[in-house]
This record gives sequence, C-alpha cells and structure tokens, in this order.
Amino acid sequence: MNALGTDRIVHIIPTLDQAGAEKQMTTLACQLRRRGWDVRVAVLTRDGPYRAELKAAGVPIYYVNKRGKVDLSALLRLRRWLEEVKPTIVQTWLFAANVYGRIAAKQAKVPHILASERCVDLWKSWWHFVFDRYLARWTDRIVVNSSGVAAFYVSRGISQEKIVVIPNGMAIPERPSESRQSLLLELKLPPDTRLVGVVGRLWPQKSLRDAIWAEDLLKRLRDDVHLLIVGDGPERRALERYCEHLEITDRVHFLGHRRDALRIMAHLDVFWNTSQYEGQSNSLMEAMALGVPVVASDIPGNRDLVVHGETGYLVPRGFQFRAGIAKYTKKILEDPELAARLGMAGRERIATHFSVERMVESYEALYRALAGAGAISATELELSKIRQ
Repeated sequence: MNALGTDRIVHIIPTLDQAGAEKQMTTLACQLRRRGWDVRVAVLTRDGPYRAELKAAGVPIYYVNKRGKVDLSALLRLRRWLEEVKPTIVQTWLFAANVYGRIAAKQAKVPHILASERCVDLWKSWWHFVFDRYLARWTDRIVVNSSGVAAFYVSRGISQEKIVVIPNGMAIPERPSESRQSLLLELKLPPDTRLVGVVGRLWPQKSLRDAIWAEDLLKRLRDDVHLLIVGDGPERRALERYCEHLEITDRVHFLGHRRDALRIMAHLDVFWNTSQYEGQSNSLMEAMALGVPVVASDIPGNRDLVVHGETGYLVPRGFQFRAGIAKYTKKILEDPELAARLGMAGRERIATHFSVERMVESYEALYRALAGAGAISATELELSKIRQ
C-alpha cells in the first residue's frame, strides 16, 4: 500500500530503447515500485533493453503495438486498457506518447494527466506545437527536466503555470575494477594514449562533426589524444567519411552501441558534449558522476549541470566553438591537479543535486499533490527546484 492507497500510476512511452527519456522513466517506475507504489508502463511501439529492468522490479508492461505515425486502432486499444486498469494518474513521455497517451487518458476519464517534455525540441514544426498547446488544456502539469526546456516550451505557448521542473536523477556508479591499460589494449591503442570521448546517438543534434574537428585541432597540438565515439545512429557513415576527408581515421574510433559504455567512460581523460541543444544529457551526468572532467556546449540544458570553471567547462557555440573545445581539453590534459579537482566537483554536484532519490521524491510530491488536494503548492514541489 502506498501513500495514495489503492490509486495507480501509468507511464506511457513510445519505446523501451536505450535512450535518455527511456532510462529516466525506467528508473522512476522501478523506484516507485520499490517504494510501494502501484505503477505500470504502457509501450506504444516496440520493446527494448529496459524491459528486463522493469520486469525485475515487478513493473507490469502493456504493449500497445502501434503501427505507423497514425494508428487509430492503437489509440482505441490504449483507451480500453486504461479503462480496465483505472489509473488515478497517467504520465506520458515524448511526443508520440504525449499525443496518444493524453487523448486516450482523456477518453478513459483518467482523473489526472501529466506530460513529460525532455528536450529543447528544435526539430518540431508548427503543427507539433499546435498539438502541444491543444493537449496542454487537458494536462494537469507538464514535467520538464531543466530550466532550458521550461523556457523553450513557454516560448512556444505553453503556460508557465502548467510547467514543473524535476531534474533527471543519476545514481553514482561504481568505477570499474579493470585497469585503464586493459581498455587501451582492447582498443589496440598505445599505452600512453589520452582518451577523450562522446556518448550518444549519432544524429545531427549531437553535432559530432564539431567533436571530430576539435580532435583534428588537438592532433596538431599533441601526439597522444584519441577520440572515442560510443553510440550508433543515422549519421555514422557520414561521420566516418568526414574522418576520412580530414585524414584523421587513426585518431577517431567509432565503437558503436555499447552496453558497457560506463566502463569506457570511466577511463576517459575528458568527456565531451558538443550538442546543439539538449534537455538534460544523461551521458554528461554519467561522466560527471564517474568523476570525469567535462567540456560541453554552453546551452541551456548543460548550464544546469556544469558550473563553468568549477565542475567543467562550457564553450559558447559559434565560430570559435571547436577551438574552445580543444583549448579547454588541452588545459585539462596538461594539469592533473585541475583534472582531479574538476572531476571531484562534478561527481559531488551530481550526488548532491541530481540524485535518483531527489528525483523520485519530487515526483512523489507531485503525485500526492495531484491525487490528494488536487492542487500543487510551492512547498510540496520544493524538491523539484534546481539548486545551483
């Protein structure tokens, strides 16, 4: 029995792919289940790696089996399932689920509806925002993970009164027991190699050409720096050709999708985030939690995480962006004391301000306020504020 008695929470998400929103939803659902909440997950389109984690925590999963962009039969199935399970709160994640989930929840007469926006979604066209604004009328609150995402959606016509900021939560991982030399041996790199790296889906938002160019600049300054690109996606072949064009294939290594990404990240000398826009980067948080110094784009989502000069460095996007990435990376590589200080401060910042416990407690406060008094007070949501 939980604080809501017999009330039930349903999370609706497009997939269980290994990506940021899916990771946060899975972490939240599993933690809520362990704390005694009756929580279930509905997946719109396809399964993925997070199924095992949800199953292990005892979270029931319903597969809607949506096909194509417009599938009215999927909407009907989701509505009927919601009518059967009778949740008190439905929370939807990402655009497709925000649309299908909120419509189905409204039709099923779910008492309280939440939506989740996870990124500064510059990819959206005008009609996406028409849907967002229309469906916001049915939505008790829209949960965002950073001040940058909040500002973005307010600028697109979403009422500030609807928005609640609850930052991502990140557990502090154990550092791997294997040595750095064993990783270098595995990657067939010299024993004195310095490693920089990026982790994420290979698509335009991540601006990985900038990372490759910055590596090319570093190559001219030092003879020992190699860039590891962990992840896969539609840009991979174009990025590989770009490396060939720059004649830097000997310094840039595409490792593909890796289940052991944290093991690799732990041995980086510097972690890079070169994104054009973010919500709140899970990989950046993971690097900081591992105590790896970070150099990142100076964009809203990253500013909530990185305190410039204290927990890493932020580089303004623009003409000097690539040179700035290289400059700060060189500075860290040449100053072991600075690297250690930045890494420790970053780890402490994640542990203090962006813990899983803090995130889950913020959601619990939100759920209790909705299902209890029906209104959300500033006091009840104090935990959802980002303390700089």
